[in-house]
Amino acid sequence: MHTEAELVAELREGGSFALGELFDRHADRVYNHCFRRTGSWDLAEDATSAVFLELWRARERARLHDDSALPWILGIATNVCHNLNRKRRRHLRAVSRIPRYDIVPDHSDAVAGRLDDERRMAGLLEALDELPKRDRELIALVAWSGLSYEQAAASLEIPVGTVRSRLSRARRRLAAAMTPQIGKE
Repeated sequence: MHTEAELVAELREGGSFALGELFDRHADRVYNHCFRRTGSWDLAEDATSAVFLELWRARERARLHDDSALPWILGIATNVCHNLNRKRRRHLRAVSRIPRYDIVPDHSDAVAGRLDDERRMAGLLEALDELPKRDRELIALVAWSGLSYEQAAASLEIPVGTVRSRLSRARRRLAAAMTPQIGKE
């Protein structure tokens, strides 16, 4: 295992092994330092990468303090975070100056509603699958497509009285099949 002094000397000479070793030793502390400076885990991740890139770029100026390179590395991290925060503030100020003409509504309620509708429809279709085909056809024609009893009778070529009795039975069966699913919601 190399000492920090050996790693800094090798780093100054352009040894990429030293950079990797310093990264392995100090990346977690740099990452946490950057998080505390930026308040964002994503920015801290970007900052940590930038710190080690800057460390490589400035390797000739590498130095130790109490036999550790960490103070020098954290100094670089402080500057990187300062620059990132300044860039972020400038960006937010620039964005705030853009006129807002249309405020886009939040679609999350609509998406949640659609997901709920799909879940309920899947349950309904599952319950419908338990009914005979002729009952499913009547439910589809009258309840879903809005046909009158007479129109459904004409469509299926059966008497209107048959439509009425089958539809009444189909609705009772469907309600019974849906009762366990209603309790799941």
